[in-house]
Amino acid sequence: MNPAELEEAQRQIVATVREFVQKDVVPQAAEHDENDTYPTELVEQMAEMGLFGITIPEAYGGLGLDYTTYAMVFEELCKGWMSISAPIGTHSILSAAVNNYGTEAQKQEWLPKLASGEKRGGLALTEPGGGSDVASLQTTAVKDGEEYVVNGNKLFITNGRSGDVYLLLAKTDTSMDPQHRGISAFIAEKGPGFTAGRDLNKLGYRGVDTSELIFQDYRVSADQLVGGEEGKGFYHVMDALETGRINIAARAVGVATGAFELAIKYAQERETFGAKISTRQTIQNMLADMATKIHAARLMTYDAAKKKDSGVRIDLEAGMAKLYASEICAEVTMDAMRIHGGLGYIKDLPLERFYRDAPLMIIGEGTSEIQRLVIAKNLLKQYAI
Repeated sequence: MNPAELEEAQRQIVATVREFVQKDVVPQAAEHDENDTYPTELVEQMAEMGLFGITIPEAYGGLGLDYTTYAMVFEELCKGWMSISAPIGTHSILSAAVNNYGTEAQKQEWLPKLASGEKRGGLALTEPGGGSDVASLQTTAVKDGEEYVVNGNKLFITNGRSGDVYLLLAKTDTSMDPQHRGISAFIAEKGPGFTAGRDLNKLGYRGVDTSELIFQDYRVSADQLVGGEEGKGFYHVMDALETGRINIAARAVGVATGAFELAIKYAQERETFGAKISTRQTIQNMLADMATKIHAARLMTYDAAKKKDSGVRIDLEAGMAKLYASEICAEVTMDAMRIHGGLGYIKDLPLERFYRDAPLMIIGEGTSEIQRLVIAKNLLKQYAI
């Protein structure tokens, strides 16, 4: 697309998503959140809108849009209900890995199905023993002829029950030193030996399945080894996680914006001691700080997205955006609750849901503590003496 076509496509898709959120998502969000039920009809609508293939090239059936538009879509979805972004979140990490590192045969086989939502994916990375220390994962994939036999468990897997196919990280060489060089990535579809285990009962992020995945003598074809080469999985997933960190940062901006908009509206309606609370300097200071934090987080997110489109690695920018946006999201949702007082603490408003959803962004796709390590590592490399 030329710049004018891209701008018009961006405007149209964001407007369409905004309408979808207000008309269809918001009226159902509270019920799905309360009952922790999967929003099947809403997810089908997202598939029809093409949201499963936002950044997948048009040649493979996707929308072929840029990562700034991708971030805008996640922001709009999360202004209404953060969980509705989940089915396309980790799905986009799988899509990015296949698009960037898959063989042409793998792209032809999987990207059209992923773009249409016929196949819905996720990331099978985190394990019961931990998620931050990727190099120490315990799941193994042992070569047996033209197949690999996989054994191990994954935990905290979004789309674990509702998904079909996953970017699976497993060790094909347990003797490798350093360990990360023994990790390979597979395009793994559910089948014999690959099942979803227990669903996890979460504080927030409800209405989307987060499950355990169990691999017991699961066989995956060598043709589904990403890029056809062993030992590259760590690099594939680290690059793909940049996509995940952009969407997490955008989710945080969306949730914070939703909370802020409720707070500034309420401040102009609520009256105490004969005056609207929006006239109180304390409340004005809170609103100013909230809006400033959101604006800064949005700019950082879009900056990371723009650099991602240029084709360079963005560990630093994506880490900064994800760190800052997730932390201010927690702060803004709490301040919005303070402004509402007791009304913000009950389920009549979506504010308490925004507050419960906020911690997920601090944890998901690398905790804040891990982001700081990533940022520092890149800074020391950039300013090496």
